[in-house]
Amino acid sequence: MSWKQVLGRVSFSNCDPIFTSMDPKWKILPAPPSWLTGHLLRKDCLCAPIPAADYAKHSDELALIPDLAIVSKGKVGSVLLFGSRTIEEMRDIALPSDSSTSVVLLKWLLKQKGLDPKFVETGPDMEIMLSKCDGALLIGDRALVAAHNFPSLVRLDLGAEWTTITNLPMVFGVFAARKDSPIEILKSAREDMVNQYIKFQSDNIFREKVILESSDKLVFSEARISNYFEEEVSNLLDEDGIKGLELFLSEVCGMDKSPTWLNLN
Repeated sequence: MSWKQVLGRVSFSNCDPIFTSMDPKWKILPAPPSWLTGHLLRKDCLCAPIPAADYAKHSDELALIPDLAIVSKGKVGSVLLFGSRTIEEMRDIALPSDSSTSVVLLKWLLKQKGLDPKFVETGPDMEIMLSKCDGALLIGDRALVAAHNFPSLVRLDLGAEWTTITNLPMVFGVFAARKDSPIEILKSAREDMVNQYIKFQSDNIFREKVILESSDKLVFSEARISNYFEEEVSNLLDEDGIKGLELFLSEVCGMDKSPTWLNLN
């Protein structure tokens, strides 16, 4: 199958509403967020949700797909700082190797608090991370599971903190494609992905199917997963989300130009 028929997806539950039961004409390539950036640049896939911070680094080669993102409008529940000490007492923090948006966002948030701990990059395993450092940053399903199992260790929800400071949504992931990608195929991909999410929001049977499969995968209650999709993470990007993204790209990533959006109407 050609790379033009391959859609990258984050291998976490936050994309399940879009990619569960996707039309089989598309092959799905699951990977951690930061890995998807490499897949996209190498033409392993047509498009993918990549870390917003990675888009800032590669904006000369990549453009954004309208209406789609991985976004929170407050508490995100799956991008969390853990630790047995308070944030102010943390001397060092272990950073995961599978994300970039969360890493630069955490550093920015700590800077706002006047804090400057040492950072150590490790694999995303909380037990190992906290054996080496006072704090541990986790994202995605690992963060959800760790928060469920060790709620007393949660020190900061990065989505909630960003929104408290900026009063805007936090866009952790953007759906991107290479600028030289075939526009007509991208139009079809975007339409299918948007329609999948609209179906998730409007079709109770499909919604229940997604929630059940996600809860089985994480061994969580259906109520917890339903709340995650309803209150914490969204895959649609609205005007406020765009404002939040633009602020993140300029303020946190130092991007000195506006993002490029593909015209897929």
